[in-house]
Amino acid sequence: MPRSQRKSLLESLSEEEAAALLSWPYQARDAQLAPDGDWRIWLFLGGRGAGKTRAGAEWVAAKAAEGRAGRIGLIGATMRDVRAVMVEGESGLLNVAQGLVFEPSNGRVLWPQGAVATLLSAEEPDGLRGHQFDLVWGDEFAKWRDSQGALDMALMTLRLGDDPRMLLTTTPRNVPALKALMAAPDVVVTASRTADNAANLADGFYDFMRARYGTSALGRQELDGELIEDHEGALWKRGWIEAARVRDVPVLERIVVAVDPPASSTGDECGIVVVGRAKEGAFVLADRSAGSLTPAGWAARVCQAYADFEADAIIAEANQGGEMVKSVLQQADANAPVTLVHATRGKLTRAAPAAALYEAGRVHHAGCFAELEDQMCHYDGSKSAQSPDRMDALVWALADLFGSRRADPKIRKL
Repeated sequence: MPRSQRKSLLESLSEEEAAALLSWPYQARDAQLAPDGDWRIWLFLGGRGAGKTRAGAEWVAAKAAEGRAGRIGLIGATMRDVRAVMVEGESGLLNVAQGLVFEPSNGRVLWPQGAVATLLSAEEPDGLRGHQFDLVWGDEFAKWRDSQGALDMALMTLRLGDDPRMLLTTTPRNVPALKALMAAPDVVVTASRTADNAANLADGFYDFMRARYGTSALGRQELDGELIEDHEGALWKRGWIEAARVRDVPVLERIVVAVDPPASSTGDECGIVVVGRAKEGAFVLADRSAGSLTPAGWAARVCQAYADFEADAIIAEANQGGEMVKSVLQQADANAPVTLVHATRGKLTRAAPAAALYEAGRVHHAGCFAELEDQMCHYDGSKSAQSPDRMDALVWALADLFGSRRADPKIRKL
């Protein structure tokens, strides 16, 4: 429409019509609006920045303002996520609704109309017991540590009102709980891509992300909101990881920080993974991997992980730098015990024993490490595969913990 014609049209609008132009139902895309019909769960799948959080906050705010929701549950992967994203975030409740009162100490949000939203964490599913709601919004469902357990407890809270409903917003990941949810008869699914919301993102963000990740599995998942199934021929299966995922870690006999140093400081990732071993098996404790680090930068990051987890050793691949790798690490921490390892066999051959440990249920992830798990479940040994630096570090850690080297068990806590 020509500029003069737009100006004329806008000037002709009444105050009510002008306000309608700014309302969420007018601005929202179809995928961001609650579907019609009889459903219990609305599952909104979307890429990064696709407008999932805004859709969730607007849905909750509208229901509360209309008096159709009095007791609301807000559930995130952690309590920090609930507050930082769902409540105080750029697209959170406090920025889409007027007159709300946030009580951080009480973990709740109050509406002028009388509705109350309670902040809850999915970290401990049993923490949802005792609550009852007529509306629940859960964010980043596929990121929840025990997604199925937390969902089961959340569904049991939906026992108020005439038509209790739940919205789950998430970037999809190939976890069993999400796949089961998508196939359930009382679930309706909408989807949105990052590209669909590019006009509301920082200039150049989407173009940069698309140029960097393109049509890779990570790009399709994080930008296009696709559910990426297990890669045919990959060494690891997501079901193995999910079946052995834990919240609690036993006393560990040995902890190592494994590092796969980058070949350059121009963007290559440095794989840094912390793993411990107990009688029950190995436990992946952290993924501290990062890209675009100088040698001093990644060495400091490795040594910080070594200190944070009171590790017994640093296991470093030396194929790229030889003794210089050890020297750089000891400059960051002169007392850190560094063991250099050299790859004499192909990556696929070295990774196979680690994958076998997962298949046997002997490796547990103490939390969700999305980037690491994506590398594991996509790696098939093909030369075209992107270098799986996080996976490499994990393989070195497991080789140490299940290899010939053994440290006598020691007391870590009294």
